[in-house]
Amino acid sequence: MGGQACILYGAAEFSRDLDLSINISTENLILLIKALKQLDAELIFVPDLDPEALNRGHACHFRCLAPEAKGLRIDLMARMRDCPDFEELWKNRTIVSLPEIGEIGLLSLPDLVQSKKTQREKDWPMIRRLIETDIIQSQDHASEKQILFWLKECRTSSLLIDLARKYAEQCKALMIQRPLLSFAQKGDIATLEDLLHLEEETEKEKDRQYWEPLKKELEKWRRGK
Repeated sequence: MGGQACILYGAAEFSRDLDLSINISTENLILLIKALKQLDAELIFVPDLDPEALNRGHACHFRCLAPEAKGLRIDLMARMRDCPDFEELWKNRTIVSLPEIGEIGLLSLPDLVQSKKTQREKDWPMIRRLIETDIIQSQDHASEKQILFWLKECRTSSLLIDLARKYAEQCKALMIQRPLLSFAQKGDIATLEDLLHLEEETEKEKDRQYWEPLKKELEKWRRGK
């Protein structure tokens, strides 16, 4: 998940760290701890690698000291706001094959987009690029599922207008779920951009509210340290 997944989807050029969505079963945590030891990874913030903290939505942060990965930061999460649980994320995953590495599992594009709906300004341009790239790569052979995903999540006003006109029937079916599509179909770009901005601000506020109690826990743990 995170920036490395965005790179592999063709929407980013660089990422400083490695973000992983993990299964917090006992067996998997044992394997994870073994891998972190091989990387000589040290904890760099609270909380400790704790299943309860991960299950509540916290991230655990490590820095690798092993020569082959020196300086690499690894962030681990098991739960993200409004995303499915790990079993569903795993079922939905996209598999890519990399030379000399093998198969890698990525969050599916819809799950990755949802995970990027944060209060951080840098995540919203990335959402736009992820969807724009998917449209460009798949527009000539789009599935019904992809078309519905684009109409639900596209954040580029001019592109959304084109989609709404090209896929008028699907657009109409989704208007109750995403009312701004009616303005996309009309080609009202000014109103559409205002509503896209409002949609973004609403998601940022949801994320702030989600993290508020978690931030208080982090501060409590930090003081305890």
